Amino acid sequence: MAEIAPAVTLLAPLFLAVALDLAVAEPPRRIHPVALFGRIVGPFDREWDRPGLVGVAVAVALPLAAAAVAGGGVWLAAENGPRVDGVPVLAVAVAAAVLFSAASLRMLLDVTRDVVDESEADPEAARESVRALVGRDTGDLSPADLRSAAVESAAENLADGFVAPLLWFALGATGGVALGAVAGGAPTAELAETALTAGVAAAAWAKAVNTLDSMLGYRSKPVGRASARLDDAVMFLPARAAAACLAVAARSPESLRRARPLAREPASPNSGWPMATAAVALGVRLEKPGAYALDGGAAPPTPAAARDAVRLVRAAGGVAVAAAAGWLLALAGVIAWS
Repeated sequence: MAEIAPAVTLLAPLFLAVALDLAVAEPPRRIHPVALFGRIVGPFDREWDRPGLVGVAVAVALPLAAAAVAGGGVWLAAENGPRVDGVPVLAVAVAAAVLFSAASLRMLLDVTRDVVDESEADPEAARESVRALVGRDTGDLSPADLRSAAVESAAENLADGFVAPLLWFALGATGGVALGAVAGGAPTAELAETALTAGVAAAAWAKAVNTLDSMLGYRSKPVGRASARLDDAVMFLPARAAAACLAVAARSPESLRRARPLAREPASPNSGWPMATAAVALGVRLEKPGAYALDGGAAPPTPAAARDAVRLVRAAGGVAVAAAAGWLLALAGVIAWS
């Protein structure tokens, strides 16, 4: 059982978080950690005499605070909670709750599906629903434009809202094992707990950076410039990983190569990757008028193509979970035999 405990410690939070997302989509807003973090960020969203300096302080301090709270909670649960066959069950539960709060896919797919259905039956309702996905003015969007906006957002938010927390959880856990190995002499159980704590802290940090960017990272808000630049760095790997997941889910590795030149069309250095890969894989044109056009095909998505996009993003999410689980299982093997 000593060899199995590290795998359970690292994999159980991932699978529990995914199961919770499938079952209930999101925690209640009044207790949602991301919503609570947003309330902390809110007072900083105003004019400042030195917005650059304040922005750097916010971008550094608030995500680190989120990481400390999340990682500290897991560590305290591991130190003081019960164990079953070497598995710190309370720490696993706390880690699962953090990952569930940070990684979200079902709600994204539900809203996207609603917009697609309403674009046919009730475009005005679709214009209202799509506001949950995009920040652009939706008043003049045609049904085809609405479907395009929904598909773009589904692909982009696959990276931001799902792949990024999972990837940073895996990276953080790997860093925790590396630090434990450098320190030397740590028992197997302690090394697994260090990996779990570091993974959760990294996932919370990445989610906090992304939340800061979504709230402050606009050209009209100088205080958010540092947050936007940090988010660009944090999302570099997840955006490309999400594009790879979409290509694998579509069974079309070629789509990733064809998407590469299109990925440079949006101003963001990252969002173009999953959007362009989805456009190519689906054979559709995704366009934000006046900003970019991703010519994966000649025409915008039909209702059928947009529904295919929902299925594609859901399948890509499954690929991301499988990849994260495989990495964590390998990491658990390193821990068990170290």
